[in-house]
Amino acid sequence: MSSAKNEKTNVMRILDQKKILYTPHFYDHADGLIDAVSVAAKLNQPPEQVFKTLVTRGSGKGYFVFIVPAQEELDLKAAARAAGQKSIEMIHVSEINAVTGYIRGGCSPIGMKKLYPTILDESALQYPSIMVSAGKIGAQVELSPQDLLAVSRAKTAPIATVREEGQP
Repeated sequence: MSSAKNEKTNVMRILDQKKILYTPHFYDHADGLIDAVSVAAKLNQPPEQVFKTLVTRGSGKGYFVFIVPAQEELDLKAAARAAGQKSIEMIHVSEINAVTGYIRGGCSPIGMKKLYPTILDESALQYPSIMVSAGKIGAQVELSPQDLLAVSRAKTAPIATVREEGQP
């Protein structure tokens, strides 16, 4: 691996600045497999400890960020309840960069353009550490769920649901 591939991301710089302990992890994404389950497999991590960042729009048109385990899906009804919205919908992939400053597959709950209301699935609290995107495809950061909550000013709620068979 070249050193350019493993350089620090803005997420890592933010964590350094806030003196938050983390472990960087890098993976090869040349095969195009960048979904959270594939990333967990590439890093030899349990998928329930690798979390994906999902960006949504609430019924009041504000944005909300949800962080759920790799192999699970966002329960839109539970998410709306947790966010205090009538409904929640995923934003279109084409909006991700404009809203967050990140791209699909490299969206981190840390260091978005704005600090949006963020909710972490409560299952994260049972682990000493979890992984989230480090802000670019090919990089993840492992940190304690409590540190993630602090740096992203997030709260926890039961927002994940088991993926239905046949769902991508």
